[in-house]
Order: sequence, then structure tokens, then C-alpha cells
Amino acid sequence: MGVLNVSPDSFSGDGLSNVEEAVARARRMALEGADIIDIGGESTRPNAAPTSAEEEIRRVIPVVERLAHSLSVPLSVDTYKLEVARQALSAGANMINDIWGLKREPGLARLAAREGVPVVLMSNQRDSRSSDIVPAVVSDLNRAVEQALDAGVPGENIIVDPGIGFGKTQDQNLEVLRRLDELRVLGKPVLLGSSRKSFIGWVLDLPPDQRSGEVAFVPPDDLRIEGTAATVAIGIARGADIVRVHDVKEMARVCKMSDAIVRGV
Repeated sequence: MGVLNVSPDSFSGDGLSNVEEAVARARRMALEGADIIDIGGESTRPNAAPTSAEEEIRRVIPVVERLAHSLSVPLSVDTYKLEVARQALSAGANMINDIWGLKREPGLARLAAREGVPVVLMSNQRDSRSSDIVPAVVSDLNRAVEQALDAGVPGENIIVDPGIGFGKTQDQNLEVLRRLDELRVLGKPVLLGSSRKSFIGWVLDLPPDQRSGEVAFVPPDDLRIEGTAATVAIGIARGADIVRVHDVKEMARVCKMSDAIVRGV
């Protein structure tokens, strides 16, 4: 899953505000091996100012419309707002990626059920920090899965994401990756979104201003690409089925090699 940020304040420094640039980047990611393009119009970095649904629609929908007519890969909309998701699906998106796991907007499950599209449910601890993180993530995801099923989403259309970052400490992020295989109890495909996250800079002992990637004139991928590659490879070994990444060309190769070793494909 290739990340296409159309918010100007993306945590990874790759946000785009121009439709043509966004379309060009998505096309390049598809050529580089992305199987899904995930389009988001609101920054998910800590302490980011909320974006209104109207502004998010303005950023996202023109890009979805353009890509729906020019790419064969599925498009995902990264949003927790019902109207943004509804308009994105109408414009040609094929799935919903909800970073709040239906806690902010339960109606997303009913929308996914009605439209027959997959939904990614993420475990977000920003509103409920936990000292015992893996059981908390599994419990939260189990709640979200049951909520989606009750709303009519077919089981095969549900994907779970442990939510690297999102209210977890740096040590907890490492623990989630280390114990990712414990999510198999949910019986759902697992999406891992560790790309360029701050815990990579923390582990690699980058200077504080480089840990988040917010360094003038230095592309974030140059700072964290090796660490991201390690998390992708180990994530696949621990059972990740989808990896959400910024650096598609490089991570597609990591995925191919990891799959050859772990899954024999």
C-alpha cells in the first residue's frame, strides 16, 4: 500500500497540495509496485490541527476522481469522517482506512457494508493509553471487528491494523512489532504501517530534529529508509499481509525478498 498524502503538514514531509503532483506520484508508485494507493487529506502526526470535512473533501476528491480513471490499482481513502468516505467512494475509491477503528464514526461500517468495500480498522491509543499494549490492541481490534460485523460488513472485507505510533510509547511500538503474530487470533488480514515513524529515529539514535524527518533540505526517506526496511521485513515474518509505505520501490523489493523467505512466493 503506497501512501499518498495530500495534506500540506504530513508528519513524513511528503505532503502534496497540487492535484497534478499527487496524480503523478500515485502513478509512479503503481509502476514501482504498489498494489493499493492510500489517499489521505488530514495529517495524523501528534498534535496536528484537525482538518474539517469540507477541507479534506477539497483535497482528496479531485485526486481520487483523476486516479480512478487512470489507474488499475485499488484506491483507499484514509479518513475517519463519514462524508469524506462517502464522497471518495462515489468518486471511485475502493476501500476505507479508518485510523480510529470506528470509535469516532461508527457509520463508516454501515457505509462499507452498503457499498461492499473493505475497511481497515486501526487500534488507536491516543484516547486510551495502556501499560499492557498488546492485549489492549487485540481487545480494541476485536471490538472494532465485532462492530463492523454487526453493521453488516462481511468478514472477508475486514482488515486490522495495530496502529504503530498513535498513542503508544516507543518501546510499545517495538513490542507490537515483536508480537505482531498475536493478532492472528483475530482471523483477519493484518496491515502494518511502520513506515518513517518516529520510533525508527529513536532506535537509530538520530539527532532529535531528524527523528521525525522534519529536517530542512533532507528528504525523510534518506533518514529512515533502512529502519523502515527492517520493520517491513520483520513485520512480514511476524504475519503482516499488507504494509503501508512511503518508499514503494525500495519496500516492494523488501517485500518480495521477505515473501520468498517466509512464504516461499
